[in-house]
Amino acid sequence: MTKLLRLLVLFLPLAVVVTGCDEKKGPAEKTGSAIDNTVQKAKDAIDPPGPAEKAGRAVDKAVGN
Repeated sequence: MTKLLRLLVLFLPLAVVVTGCDEKKGPAEKTGSAIDNTVQKAKDAIDPPGPAEKAGRAVDKAVGN
């Protein structure tokens, strides 16, 4: 019985984390992303990003952030 309890304590949080990572975006998240992109473009028009910031954004985009 204690082995079963230990396994549950060990694997239950892992199962919750794995199932909680849903890649589908809902309408509110899509709208929020569109607003974020619009604001970022407006900021970039006023104060253009330098080469280091552009490289950082490229890395973020490649990683999926």
